[in-house]
Amino acid sequence: MTETEHDQATRPPFGLGWTVHGDGRGVRPGEVVLPGERLSWPRTMGLGAQHVVAMFGATFLVPLITGLPPATTLFFSGIGTMLFLVITAGRVPSYLGSSFAFIAPLAAASKSHDMPTALGGVVMAGLTLAAIGVVVQVAGDRWLRALMPPVVTGAIVALIGLNLAPSAKANFMKSPVTALVTVVVILLVTVATRTLLSRIAILVGVAAGYGTALVRGEVTFARMHEADWFGAPDFHAPSLDLAVAGLFIPAVLVLVAENVGHIRSVASMTGEDLDPVTGRALIADGLATTLAGAGGGSGTTTYAENIGVMAATRVYSTAAYWVAAVVALLLSFSPKFGEAIATVPKGVLGGAGVVLYGMIGLLGAKIWVESRVDFGNPINLMTAAVALIIGIADFTWTIGDLEFAGIALGTAAALGGFHLMRGINLVTRAVPDPLMKASSSDPHP
Repeated sequence: MTETEHDQATRPPFGLGWTVHGDGRGVRPGEVVLPGERLSWPRTMGLGAQHVVAMFGATFLVPLITGLPPATTLFFSGIGTMLFLVITAGRVPSYLGSSFAFIAPLAAASKSHDMPTALGGVVMAGLTLAAIGVVVQVAGDRWLRALMPPVVTGAIVALIGLNLAPSAKANFMKSPVTALVTVVVILLVTVATRTLLSRIAILVGVAAGYGTALVRGEVTFARMHEADWFGAPDFHAPSLDLAVAGLFIPAVLVLVAENVGHIRSVASMTGEDLDPVTGRALIADGLATTLAGAGGGSGTTTYAENIGVMAATRVYSTAAYWVAAVVALLLSFSPKFGEAIATVPKGVLGGAGVVLYGMIGLLGAKIWVESRVDFGNPINLMTAAVALIIGIADFTWTIGDLEFAGIALGTAAALGGFHLMRGINLVTRAVPDPLMKASSSDPHP
């Protein structure tokens, strides 16, 4: 079922009006609730609550790991989601939560400089993503696909996740028993059911690890008891420094891949043509990330967890996402709630990190598999091999006041190495052109 030109022309401004699907009480077999539709408001609010639960664990892990205020991050995720829905005119159902791609850059920048400088890096990444979105909206995304073929995109995504392995180990070893319980529960819940519970396995695992930490006396509540029930989030101003730009620009490439992948997933499940709003989605996420960095929050991205909820319920209504965004915003105005989240101990974060960082790394491999990257071609093989080792080993290169770490160098190696080798090969014809086969498929950008 596709949206007609008449439907598009009569859609209310910013996609804030929805028609009731059927009788508003359910979804008939073979049908889906489209982004411009909704069920009854009580059911829509219930679906919005499900989206809050789905995004909750992953969104809070980023500030807990990086040291950013959880309530502030939640505030900007709610604001960012609203901004995304408005800019995409209500055509793309999505929740913008914390992006794991920013964990390593934030940690590295705050360690080598300070947190305001790290937030400045988030701002630069957001502005870069928004600029890419403008170009995509005007000129299409063919140039982006040419710049970042699947072998390059997969390598960048993989090295960002695997670069975090030492951080996961460090937190894990602070309390191995608690961390192990967290990992085991995540694994068991993932395959225990086919309901929403399995889609929030990380959140359930964190809860189990937290319970274990309570029993072992690893949780302190002093700051939570002192916090007020109501109050504004803690906002922090950024400091722009080009010295950390190299750490954050690779994250932009991941955000591009995540946003485009999200749009294509939603389009395939709803039957709607969402290609015309791809640029808008990138602009929206770029502006949301910029706002977050400007106020003390983490960079944002579209959430696969919420795609799982939509796939399970067959409800793609953006009305449910407005409900989720409002709930997130309201929760962010409780300092006590934010401090309660901040009591999660390092051991729990270490256990969750083992799973999450490995998943990020394997998402890169998933891009290679789905795009059928030929590693029998030495250009593809060398591109991925060199980039991964540089990223995992966290190579560093200092030029004056600028320091480039493993993620930045690995990204540069993937992009530069691929296009340099391919350019030379176009002259020598020593091996087959790696893009000839890729051009016949539909690779990730």
